[in-house]
Amino acid sequence: MGVKIEVNNLIKIFSPQPQKALNLLEKGMSREQILSETGLTVGVNDISFTVNEGEIFVIMGLSGSGKSTILRCLNRLIEPSAGTILIDGVDITKLRPQELRQVRQKKLGMVFQQFALLPHRTVLQNTVFGLEIQGTGKAAREQTARECLAMVGLAGWENSYPDELSGGMKQRVGLARALANDPDILLMDEAFSALDPLIREEMQDELLNLQQRMNKTIVFITHDLNEALKIGDRIAFVRDGSLVQVGTAEEIVGSPADDYVAKFARGVDRSKILTLKDIMKRPHPVVQLKDGPHVALQVMKEHGLSSVFVVDRSRRLYGLITADLAIEARHNSVQKLQDVALIEVPARQSNVLVQDILPVMANTKVPLAVVDEEEHLMGIIVRGAVLAALAEAGNATAAGAGTAAAETGGESYDANSIGAVG
Repeated sequence: MGVKIEVNNLIKIFSPQPQKALNLLEKGMSREQILSETGLTVGVNDISFTVNEGEIFVIMGLSGSGKSTILRCLNRLIEPSAGTILIDGVDITKLRPQELRQVRQKKLGMVFQQFALLPHRTVLQNTVFGLEIQGTGKAAREQTARECLAMVGLAGWENSYPDELSGGMKQRVGLARALANDPDILLMDEAFSALDPLIREEMQDELLNLQQRMNKTIVFITHDLNEALKIGDRIAFVRDGSLVQVGTAEEIVGSPADDYVAKFARGVDRSKILTLKDIMKRPHPVVQLKDGPHVALQVMKEHGLSSVFVVDRSRRLYGLITADLAIEARHNSVQKLQDVALIEVPARQSNVLVQDILPVMANTKVPLAVVDEEEHLMGIIVRGAVLAALAEAGNATAAGAGTAAAETGGESYDANSIGAVG
């Protein structure tokens, strides 16, 4: 994917005459020193970053850190004092008003924290608002709006008014309104912060589902690290108007740039970050469908195992055979494992989050297989690996997973006894 947004040395001084503060910044004075000497506030201090096409790029920090100011500079709702902002290679800081209006209408959509719905308009009328301004015909704009409302789960609510909707539904209208213009880029400013926790989770899931289908470039502002980790491909930490760190969820939590970032990361639920790829083990040894029960028993004997995975020549997973099954098959003169009723193994792809397999691990007595899209065996997950990964983080989810394991018998899968790992 190419770079969709490129921000270089962005500075925002809240003053109609920012030059004095800009000069002091060049001399190395801090934000606090400039405020003390000039009374001017440095909202954004020499920030540079890129956002890739189709990426969800999260900007986070505490209140007053400058994150929302950065977002509003991206569409020039706030005018930058210095620096460049390139969208598809075009520096929007140099565009004339009419050119900027075209960029806002065609390339950018904005979703606000407080919904910004017009109370006297119905859901449908709110959704068509942007298209109406662009001069799109009534039939075409209403059809587009209905499609977008259906996309966010509001089909049937077209004739309702904002005061008849819940907070989550109002935010869905705001999202549908932004999508109706079919923008390349969505700018979302604390879009879910005003919602109740459960509704907020639903909206996060809804956004990720929409992103799977639409592949927009999204810049998302939040002060909640768990939200950032859930939805963000990359996260930018901002403090006092300056950029502290940019990285993936794993980089942010695993290698925080300083104590400021580390403080955010301490309370993070690692089950929402770790994927199966992070904790899976190499699947060795395995046996093939063409092998017979004698071979399976020999492999188990050599490796001190009681079971082993069965795959075909391309390593596509077919199941698990235990010593008891192999002995029975040998007794019945079975020649190939493809004729054995193998134990079914739960399987998930490597990008699945650890938190999403906890119910599976709590209710299965066999390891979980990690497979690719063609069901080829990539790795295995044993319950002990899940608990160890969560326990290392020292968070509450680990305790919850341990309780679930205890409630289902507390069986622990040792790599040396389950036939999963060499």
